[in-house]
Amino acid sequence: MTNTPSARPANPRFSSGPCAKIPTFSLDKLSDAALGRSHRAAIGKEKLKAAIEETREILGIPADYKIGIVPASDTGAVEMAMWSLLGARKATMVAWESFGSGWVSDVVKQLKIDAEVKEAGYGEIVDFATIDFDTDVVFTWNGTTSGVRLPNGDAIPADRAGLTICDATSAAFAMDLPWDKLDVTTFSWQKVMGGEAAHGMLILSPRAVERLESYTPAWPMPKIFRMTKGGKLIDGIFKGETINTPSMLAVEDYLVALAWAKEIGGLPKLIERATTNAKVLWDFCDRHDWIDNLAVDPATRSNTSVCLRFTDDRITDGAAFAKAVAKKLETANVAYDIGAYRDAPAGLRVWCGATIESADVEALTLWLKWAFEATVAELEAA
Repeated sequence: MTNTPSARPANPRFSSGPCAKIPTFSLDKLSDAALGRSHRAAIGKEKLKAAIEETREILGIPADYKIGIVPASDTGAVEMAMWSLLGARKATMVAWESFGSGWVSDVVKQLKIDAEVKEAGYGEIVDFATIDFDTDVVFTWNGTTSGVRLPNGDAIPADRAGLTICDATSAAFAMDLPWDKLDVTTFSWQKVMGGEAAHGMLILSPRAVERLESYTPAWPMPKIFRMTKGGKLIDGIFKGETINTPSMLAVEDYLVALAWAKEIGGLPKLIERATTNAKVLWDFCDRHDWIDNLAVDPATRSNTSVCLRFTDDRITDGAAFAKAVAKKLETANVAYDIGAYRDAPAGLRVWCGATIESADVEALTLWLKWAFEATVAELEAA
């Protein structure tokens, strides 16, 4: 068994959500938060609008796309889109991990929409060449719980008749999203930017706005989902006039993270940082025959939520073994919250988004080897 490593991650927070704060974070950076002030007051509106426009600038979102801050994190944003837009035509639900499967369940079992379901197992993705984009297509860009992503949007036609609704919560700010191929895009602050939870972003293309204004769903619409009034878009939602009361402390935290992103070089640098982090783990897997990436095709590997599986023949109970490794790393204060998602195959899930430092991932790999060998030794002793 290897000796206990001397180097350790300076920040052991590798959770896949809420994710690590920006490297320069400190509580005093939130001192300008509009606490105790109405979000409808001038100061509140200014900060909410700034969050929208800074998001647009960093992500390169087209000027004619609408960006709204909505309640209930990414889940709320996806549900708003599905409840408001689906039903006008047949839908295609695409899933390759637990959250995508959740959207399938909501559409098929709750909304009872005519939908074709296309699924792939953990570690794989659905072949987008087989999808009919004359239907409304709902999919996740990056499978947060499976560690696989759509490599590009090339298979999505520009002249599609249906809408594309993309859950991009662990992709935004770490992957290059093709906005011309996406009609609805959602994400939460708590992922790549390390923001606080409970707030989601809903981005609508002109085609999505047209659908909202021309189609009325057959089902009752909860107030928190309503984006139109009298057949017209409630434009204020997309200028920072939120449907419900947002946390101005969380808004300030997001603004601080956006400012950091601009300071380091914007989207290209964010993508570079995430990819560099992930590559540390990819290379580690290449060097050891007892661990592998859950993603079957290297082209689909996620550079944010990197999912790993143990492949050693001595392991008889994969779930128990992975849990024991994760527990050792947490007890040693080396890595927190890196067990695989509850619905995913047994293994580990390490967040490698832009707020993580590559030196911390390098140090983690030494401890991964230590924890693996220590757990194998316990098995053999038993």
